[in-house]
Amino acid sequence: MNIVKQTFKRLHYPVEVILVCLHWYLAYSLSLRNLEEMMQERGIFVDHSTIHRWILRLTPKLASVARKKRKIYGGSWYLDETYIKIKGKWHYLYRAVNGHGETIDFMLSKKRNKKSAYRFLRKAIVQNTYPTVINIDRSKANRAAIQLVNKPDLMIKSRQCRYQNNIVEQDHRFIKKRYRSRLGFKTYQTAKVLLEGIEILHMLHKQQIPINGQTLSPVDAFYALAA
Repeated sequence: MNIVKQTFKRLHYPVEVILVCLHWYLAYSLSLRNLEEMMQERGIFVDHSTIHRWILRLTPKLASVARKKRKIYGGSWYLDETYIKIKGKWHYLYRAVNGHGETIDFMLSKKRNKKSAYRFLRKAIVQNTYPTVINIDRSKANRAAIQLVNKPDLMIKSRQCRYQNNIVEQDHRFIKKRYRSRLGFKTYQTAKVLLEGIEILHMLHKQQIPINGQTLSPVDAFYALAA
């Protein structure tokens, strides 16, 4: 299990235990104390704070591997942002999906404005390809950001329609369901790491990350990424 071996020089718990905790926390609506109790029921005594450290260290490694293997998208995108509370303050998770609900990209931001929307679009385009159409709601900031990324020889059409964006708004629910079980995030960096992990597991459930050209079940894909 290379991800774990590269992160921990001295392991006090079996690799399999660490990966099970990582997978369950990111994939399901469980708290750290839920995981602590579930491990105790299996004869494994590990503090919830230790599990938290595993998750924060391993999630970026897992996400890095997943990004290299995921599918890339052009065509028609659906862009929207949703609210995320961090230490009592609202932040914004920019997300884009395609017409089939497959995740194109995501980005956590402290602000919701043209600059943030532009940063997200640049990030999404670099990691995918230029879309032909981006569907948005009535947000003027998102529309202005699309105009900024447009090139004279490669124009992206923006389409504003409140109900057209239901696809991405519905997809927000799966991410927010995981977020609500955490009772909010304590720091911006922690939120950024955990949301990335939740998004990656959501992509695995949508079978967006083929392993060696094969489409595996979400569980098998997760452990294949870790290996």
